[in-house]
Amino acid sequence: MSIEDLIRPGANQYVSAEHALDELPDLLTPFHHPVIITGDKSYAAFTAHSNTAFDYPVLRYDGSASDEDGQHLADQAPDADVIIGIGGGRVLDTAKVSAEVLAIPIITVPTLASNCAPYTPIGAIYHQDHTFKRVAYFSQAPYATVVDWSLILDAPRDYFIAGIGDTLAKWYEIQGIVATLDQPLPAFNQLGYLAAQNIREVITNHALNATHDFDDHHLTQELVDVIDAIIGIAGTVGGFAVAYGRTSGAHAIHNGLSYINETHAILHGSKVAYGILVQLAYTGQTDEIESLLPLYHALGLPTTLADLNVTTQPIAPVAEWAAQPQESFKLIDPAVTPDKIEAAIEAVEKVTTAAH
Repeated sequence: MSIEDLIRPGANQYVSAEHALDELPDLLTPFHHPVIITGDKSYAAFTAHSNTAFDYPVLRYDGSASDEDGQHLADQAPDADVIIGIGGGRVLDTAKVSAEVLAIPIITVPTLASNCAPYTPIGAIYHQDHTFKRVAYFSQAPYATVVDWSLILDAPRDYFIAGIGDTLAKWYEIQGIVATLDQPLPAFNQLGYLAAQNIREVITNHALNATHDFDDHHLTQELVDVIDAIIGIAGTVGGFAVAYGRTSGAHAIHNGLSYINETHAILHGSKVAYGILVQLAYTGQTDEIESLLPLYHALGLPTTLADLNVTTQPIAPVAEWAAQPQESFKLIDPAVTPDKIEAAIEAVEKVTTAAH
């Protein structure tokens, strides 16, 4: 059995609290040579919130979330016995590559609630030109994931909105796969499915209020629930549901969009949110698209190609990538073709343009 088929729920320890950074010294007690991998903005946010001065080597990633940068950083830390990844998804996936190269544990400290990267033993790896390369399955889940609510609240709003979009996809992607099955999911996989249902309820019922609370810098249970859904529960979906609960149509569209340069300025989760609409159009669920549009519009998630900076560029590269045999759209339809995906994109344009 390959590593990608194993049930691997997520982080060994999940610390989610208002001053969670205060727990880092105790979590680091077993280690002697920690090394921090981070970005400039991420590390500045971290140090502004940390009550402890950490005298550890600090390495900066190059922004690509690539195998090459992960290897380069590992080469600079040959004696490290734990990596502390501090930042958003690309930083943390880079840090996971470095930890994998060095065969040492990783502690993740998200500075954004933008995806489940802090929690999972999985990474989205890109080429150095920021086009999508592969999904990586690492041998270890994080030793600990430390979610400090105050740190998350100081992040840019757009990342929180993107996190909501990325997380909502967990339900639609697993539901799209399960709809093709002719037998019930095994018991462990059902746990992942139920976690995805929980995500849908949290996002649809609380995301809008949580966003208002985020804007007001006001910690509420609704806001904390959405943060934990984005980071922890989303990671649990794939951990238990395995291939049924990781990616399918929405993420395949995201990956295809990475091959249009103009979309590089659009955040990961926002592109995935658009991918939900394309997946729903592909499966003929126009009513579901229409039911989502009020939430999308209220949050500012993209609903049209123009929202993704795609105005004059051909969409063929998106469809060609998403329809490849190695991509996850095939889990929705093994007979997927670029023409079918282009038709779904065009259908989304018609529905969403009419809604405007």
